[in-house]
Formats: sequence, structure tokens, C-alpha cells
Amino acid sequence: MGGTLLQDPRSLAREAIEAGRVEMNGARCKPAKAVHVDDRLQMGRAQERMEVVVLALSPRRGPASEAQQLYRETRGQSGGA
Repeated sequence: MGGTLLQDPRSLAREAIEAGRVEMNGARCKPAKAVHVDDRLQMGRAQERMEVVVLALSPRRGPASEAQQLYRETRGQSGGA
């Protein structure tokens, strides 16, 4: 079952936000915080950090291939010394 998603991505996102592993525009956020075009989301743990910029919003949930068109990864923070 390689690649099978066993947990809802929204619940995973909620857990990460509540654990403080997600920031929006440099500040901690809450799960219900609205996301807008040009927002910067920083996420990860310790030395594994990534940042994405929101390019567009979709009115519906769709496949990953469509979702990937809605954001752009930036260099963000990589951690380490």
C-alpha cells in the first residue's frame, strides 16, 4: 500500500499548527486562520523547515496535482549551523 494516505491531510495540518510547527507570515497561527494569496507559510521541525508562498486559492478540494499549482516553495529556513 505504498503511497496510500491513511490520515486526512486536514487533521495532520491541524496537529502541526497546534504543535506550533506552522507559522504564517512569521507568526504562529491557529487552525481557523484564513489564508490569502501572497501569504508565506513556514513549516517543519528544528532543522527541517520549508517555506511556501500562496499563489492562488481554490474554491474546492482537488487532487495533489492541482494543489501544487497553488503554491511555490521558497528557499525558506533550512536550520543547522
